[in-house]
Amino acid sequence: MGDAVSERLERLNSMLKRRGIILPAFEIHGGAAGLYDFGPLGGRLRNRVQQIWLDHWLSQGDITELSCPTITPYSVLEASGHVGEFSDFMTACDACEEAFRADTLLEEYHSTPDSLSKDELAQELATHSPPCPNCNERKWGEVSAQNLMFNTRIGSGKSGRDGFIRPETAQGMFTNFQSLYRHFRQRLPFGAVQVGKGYRNEISPRQGMIRLRELNMAELEYFIDPEVEIKHDFTAWNDKEMRLVPDDGLEVSMSIPAALESGIIRHGTVAWYMARTADLLEKLGIDLTQLRFRQHEGGEMAHYASDCWDAEIHASYGWVECVGIAHRGCYDLSAHEQYTGQRLKAWRAWDIPKEIDVEITTINAAMAGPAFRAQAGAVKQALEALNTTPSEFPFTLQLEDGSEVEIEEQHVKIERRCETINGEWFTPHVVEPAFGIDRIIWHILDHAWTETEKNGEPYSLLKLSPDIAPLDVAVMPLFEKDGMEIIAGELHSSLCGTSGILSSYDASGSIGRRYARADEVGIPWAVTIDHQSLEDKTATVRNRDSQQQIRVKIEAIPNLIHSSSMIDLF
Repeated sequence: MGDAVSERLERLNSMLKRRGIILPAFEIHGGAAGLYDFGPLGGRLRNRVQQIWLDHWLSQGDITELSCPTITPYSVLEASGHVGEFSDFMTACDACEEAFRADTLLEEYHSTPDSLSKDELAQELATHSPPCPNCNERKWGEVSAQNLMFNTRIGSGKSGRDGFIRPETAQGMFTNFQSLYRHFRQRLPFGAVQVGKGYRNEISPRQGMIRLRELNMAELEYFIDPEVEIKHDFTAWNDKEMRLVPDDGLEVSMSIPAALESGIIRHGTVAWYMARTADLLEKLGIDLTQLRFRQHEGGEMAHYASDCWDAEIHASYGWVECVGIAHRGCYDLSAHEQYTGQRLKAWRAWDIPKEIDVEITTINAAMAGPAFRAQAGAVKQALEALNTTPSEFPFTLQLEDGSEVEIEEQHVKIERRCETINGEWFTPHVVEPAFGIDRIIWHILDHAWTETEKNGEPYSLLKLSPDIAPLDVAVMPLFEKDGMEIIAGELHSSLCGTSGILSSYDASGSIGRRYARADEVGIPWAVTIDHQSLEDKTATVRNRDSQQQIRVKIEAIPNLIHSSSMIDLF
């Protein structure tokens, strides 16, 4: 990172902290690495970004929203593979004993260090001996794996059980598949989204908002039938060229539909979510010339994934992954089904029914009737529901009411039947777009912030989209006298009472300094009440980006801002 970029970052971070947008958490207690506060303005900025994210996906019509606990039982994350696999490789400096992620130390020496194994990382560290970021020494200890999840206990005393604070929002959507399947009337495809906190005990948080220990996440799980091709309408994206980096590493410029047609993107639904993700990021204020989609190379790809693309955004920290769009196959549902024994499948009806011979395990009525008496019918039903033929006796059989009976070999018999089958149960596949909200917000701010000179002094301007600006309008009485403050106060109250609008009342300092304060935090509109307002009930409305001014009837201002029609007047 060059000196000019570092100095700009320092000024940007200073502004964000000073103006209450993003600031270090618990600073009066010395702070804590990887934890940040969204301040008085940042909190609403984050909420507006998250709401636009939700509205964007829910508008698709076949997606619903879930909200699941952040405290997660051990078994859930054991079944998902997080207990065994959710780790980073760590090493410590022999001189200062500070711990670091081994792969981040090698970023200057290897193109994809996060794809290296433990032994490969150790070899690369020995070969290159990167300097310690803390003390500049070049002696490194053993490379070891550290699970990134925060441990907790659910319950107290002997009744308590192990759990974790969730590292992602996705698992609740997989464990709720049966509920989602009922909600959508047993018809695929459908999706679920969840926005919320995730927690990762990062080894060495760095780069401000890029790598956090508590992060705002937004994930979408879209369940599909792998044998049914979804006909997505790509018309709107046919002429939109994007920067794509296929797994050969050579960047190309082409439309997403063209990349799908050529086989670069391997699945239509992955392409669909890439296109819709680009639209969403543009709406939030990301400069699309600084966006690229990079396909995972073979070594990066999870073993169960058939295609995966990262949406990377370029700004002060270089190219940073902000969204991952992966075709995850049936891995997640299969893992939870195998662990719990609960069926997480969908029904696929056949156009032409099939007649097949099947073996059915049922009761031997002569022996089972006297043995189970009133329960004989329930035993017969439970036996015939078994997916496999029992091979060992005795075994315990659970009935529908939750009770259990012991089954001996003489209680059962195998019958062959000819059945007409109308379809089959199958495990849906999943396409998952996963968004790092904090990283996206950081890049929105980085792209939106500009520095110029005005009247010989530095001038800071945050060109946020009006859809996400934390404040919609600033109301400023030219002077707090002669009744100007009364009209300004009434307008401020009227604006705040209008759904979806948040106004700021500012009467401190010169009008030029008040405009500068509003520009620095991205307020799109500034309304000034002056002497003319007392005479004709009009006000000066100033546009943040063009800094042009017009006179508008005061009574019309709330509706113009609420309906986004103000821009049409300029």
